[in-house]
Amino acid sequence: MDPVIDIVLEAGLRYTETIEPGAGGRPVRFCRLLADGETPVGELEAHSFRWRFGAVAVDAESIGGVEVQPPFRRRGHMGRLLRQALAGMSRRVDVAMVSDGIRGVYEKFGFTTCVAEGSLEIRVRDVERAADAAVAAAAADTAVRPGGVRVRLGSADDLPAMVGLYNAAHAHRPWTHERRADWNRLVPRTTWRPGSEIRVAEAAGEPVGYAILAGRSFGDGYFGLTVEEMAARDAEAARCLLADVARSAWELRVSDFRVREPLDGVVGRLARQLGCAYHQEFPPTGGMMAAILNRAELLATLEPELRRRDGGAATGTAMDELVGGELIPDNRLLVRLLLGYSCAAETTIPQRHRRTCAAWFPGGATPELPMPYAHVLDRY
Repeated sequence: MDPVIDIVLEAGLRYTETIEPGAGGRPVRFCRLLADGETPVGELEAHSFRWRFGAVAVDAESIGGVEVQPPFRRRGHMGRLLRQALAGMSRRVDVAMVSDGIRGVYEKFGFTTCVAEGSLEIRVRDVERAADAAVAAAAADTAVRPGGVRVRLGSADDLPAMVGLYNAAHAHRPWTHERRADWNRLVPRTTWRPGSEIRVAEAAGEPVGYAILAGRSFGDGYFGLTVEEMAARDAEAARCLLADVARSAWELRVSDFRVREPLDGVVGRLARQLGCAYHQEFPPTGGMMAAILNRAELLATLEPELRRRDGGAATGTAMDELVGGELIPDNRLLVRLLLGYSCAAETTIPQRHRRTCAAWFPGGATPELPMPYAHVLDRY
């Protein structure tokens, strides 16, 4: 495939970029180093998507699949590759991310950890007890009609409805993707992997929720059960999905299962009522990381969101100082604040701008920013 960029970095070393079909047929930009003509030295992938900062989504790119061939390692080629790729990204987008950064590496290129890893641990018995109580209440009250929501196995035909449910559930959540109508990053079935399993909750023939289960590899001795993603329109849909997953856990003879959802969503709030544990980790480095490539341009796009958070009360001086770097000069801290990973109270702010920054960077869980940072990046 003909490269869209082909640069000679030094004698015997070229840098190229080509656009090729990736997962689901979507185009991916492959960035490569080549030695002595066409000998592969290293490569990475740059993926394009829409990334939420609260109620506003921006164009962004992510880095993945970074690899340097063994004969060329420990010679600085990874640094060369990343610097060239980031230079190209900065001409197309204003912010970049890494979904699984290597500890202590990506900080050298302006990235910082911005998202905590978290998951719900739910006991099967707690879900069953709640289901028994719901059935008893329905039997005692003739106005309550059980069975209004049913759960069935899903398929690729359900993906458009699932995209709509996902986007609605995370419309104001920082860090999540704004999924496109043709999204499909489900894991296919292979010889040793059963692939993604979809459960869809329906009411009156309309999808009102879904769960994506990660099937364990065939022959794997681990008998746990993980729900990689669950979205529900309301608590009743979430309750039915959890009950269906609990039945699957019981068939596997496990007493609890894990759901990769945060506490502040529909599923998380219901799990708290049923009884659950929430495990969260804030890694000091690595993991899900982000970097601001063009500060002024990014803030110009996000200004409506910041104005929404402060109710339009901020002065032009505060915004000018934020763009110019006098207020919060460190881009690493700024992206953590924008995504809600950090809050204004955790950093030093001039007295004259403390009220404004408290509204801009509340760290989530406020009427203006009801959802804190996402617990995970879009895993697919």
